[in-house]
Amino acid sequence: MSSLRYIAFSLLIILTGCTLGPKYKRPAVTAPDTFRGAAPPTAPTESSIGDQKWWTVFQDQQLQTLIREALAQNYDVHIAASRVLQAQAVLGITRADQYPTISAGVSGYNQRFPKTTVTPQFENSPLQVNLGLVWELDFWGKYRRATEAARAELLATEWGQKAVVSGLVSSVASSYFQLLELDAEMDISRHALDSRRESLRLVEIRQKGGNTSLMDVRQSEQLVYTAAAAIPDLERRIQQQENLISVLLGRNPGPITRGQSLIETAVPLDVPSGLPSSLLERRPDLQSAEQNLIAANARIGVAKAAYFPQITLTGLAGYQSNALTNLFSGPAGLWSFGAQLAQPIFTAGRIRSGVRLTEAQQQEAVFVYQKSIQQAFREVSDSLVAFGKNREFREQQALLTHAAGDATRLADFRYRGGVTSYLEVLDSDSRYFDAQIVLAQAQLNERLALVQLYNALGGGWQQ
Repeated sequence: MSSLRYIAFSLLIILTGCTLGPKYKRPAVTAPDTFRGAAPPTAPTESSIGDQKWWTVFQDQQLQTLIREALAQNYDVHIAASRVLQAQAVLGITRADQYPTISAGVSGYNQRFPKTTVTPQFENSPLQVNLGLVWELDFWGKYRRATEAARAELLATEWGQKAVVSGLVSSVASSYFQLLELDAEMDISRHALDSRRESLRLVEIRQKGGNTSLMDVRQSEQLVYTAAAAIPDLERRIQQQENLISVLLGRNPGPITRGQSLIETAVPLDVPSGLPSSLLERRPDLQSAEQNLIAANARIGVAKAAYFPQITLTGLAGYQSNALTNLFSGPAGLWSFGAQLAQPIFTAGRIRSGVRLTEAQQQEAVFVYQKSIQQAFREVSDSLVAFGKNREFREQQALLTHAAGDATRLADFRYRGGVTSYLEVLDSDSRYFDAQIVLAQAQLNERLALVQLYNALGGGWQQ
């Protein structure tokens, strides 16, 4: 009965024990009322494109297929999932320190003692079965704080996994749009090559008929060779882009199936950014940084617990006998209980330095968290500015391309009518070709800005 009272008293000590170290409190963050670069709304709104699922933002069916394949096969995703499993195991190991360690043992041996002047020769074969217990009481909260840190690190790892997923969705979408833009440049170059070859054929006919000079033929050849030279380079870039996407999908390098063309991929007219304060809860990298801060804060308590004594309970119960038949009889029973207290007295400043180290690490984690928030606000603002200005540029470039196309047709009519030289056709055609390429790049930049904005607002990891 006295043993039970002893154990009950120990449990009472544990339950009423204190927990050292500061209690976590989220650092103060100054969030702007609105994101810079956002269109001024009539009233503040909490809705954000970052809350939408990625398949509602990217509506190209083939792109959705590629993203799903990447999420299932990409190695970075698998690595992140393995890190989560590691963090779960670390939490289990750390949490186990709060509980007693119970072990069982069986031993048996034979020993012979020689004859002496006092005792005769005899042989002994003791057998022992026992159950042992060792328990370091967590009176100062060392193991509870360590478990709190491990749990926060697990959450940080899980949010890190979400950040990997979000980044992968953005990478696949961006790479896919870049591939479509290269396809658009290829179509422009091939169309220009066909058109210029036809123009060269007509100029050669006119030169043979004495209606134009050899100079016009050479200038027309320049247009043909310029368009023809662009095609091999575009073929190289297309295959390399396909290889990049293949790696993102967890495949060996190979061709990539396309869906819609670049111009057919939808770009929303209105992209709500939401409230800046909600960004802290949505972006996985910010959540991961805060969990790392929580873990660093908990480790201060672990370090401070080293100042105080360690209290350890030990217990042993079992049976011991020289004969197996008598092993579990009453007289063969044995038990022992004990307690140990160890108080550090002189450590040459080791404990104090350990506390200072964890406090400095916690302060670093605070600065990293605050810096990550500022960087997130900047990324959203930059993406909003890029999305709006790239759209304006694309609209103006579309007008410029249309005007350049009309100028090219008029110059060709004037040349065929003998009103102007072929130099005007050469200049107009070159300007039109360049304007088409720039327009395709502007259409790409508008879509890339959408992808960057969606990622900056914390979208892409929601499944």
